[in-house]
Amino acid sequence: MKFEFDGEKYKQASSQQKVWGKKLIAELEFTGGERILDLGCGDGVLTAEMAKFVPDGFVLGIDASENMVKTARKDHAGANLRFQMLDIDAIDFESEFDLVLSNATLHWVMDHGKLLRNVFKALKNQGTARFQFASDGNCTNLIRILREIMSTKEYAPYFSEFDWPWYMPAADAYRALLDEVAFAEKRVWSGNADTHFASAETMIKWIDQPSLVPFLGYVAGKDRQRFRDAVVERMIKETHQADGTYFETFRRINVLARK
Repeated sequence: MKFEFDGEKYKQASSQQKVWGKKLIAELEFTGGERILDLGCGDGVLTAEMAKFVPDGFVLGIDASENMVKTARKDHAGANLRFQMLDIDAIDFESEFDLVLSNATLHWVMDHGKLLRNVFKALKNQGTARFQFASDGNCTNLIRILREIMSTKEYAPYFSEFDWPWYMPAADAYRALLDEVAFAEKRVWSGNADTHFASAETMIKWIDQPSLVPFLGYVAGKDRQRFRDAVVERMIKETHQADGTYFETFRRINVLARK
């Protein structure tokens, strides 16, 4: 599924994704000449960060959202850096990359069997795939509230043919899926990145962009704003903590595979 996001709003709402991505990059060792593919580059901040480590290499960031790619191209430039509008499901590279990386994106991809086969094909021999994305137990408050509001008499007709937009597997299930692809080395492990948003405003930015994007397109007219407001109001009420923060679960799956 492809969704159109607002790259400028995402820049303001994605601080936690960038923290996770910087930790991911800090794990890696670069020789300076690697060719890297960033799956779901978003606003391009982490893609551009990786380009600094490979001055004699090349980094390609892809995203299915035209506005994300426009923002990335506007904010980042370099001789060894390129951004392309391309759906992850459509990648068709062969033995081209030393590293395929994805940070906080692949829960938007439904068919991970196809994804893993395509990534394996895209990697050079001894190349590495390193992913981090949402797992089972992620965003339990938001998902519960969304499902409850979607099932009400007012909104249920809008969602009668709705396809759930996220794939959030348990580690064991993903390990079994990875075992079907002929990587020489493979590891899957869970991570806990539960978050206390400092303010309601900070949490609302994250709810609006990107979380609610797949849902709002199904709701028409004035009901769209009412649906959004209902989700936001319940999230504010039900996640508020005694210390003034707003809590949400962020559970992650980590994947490391070498060809």
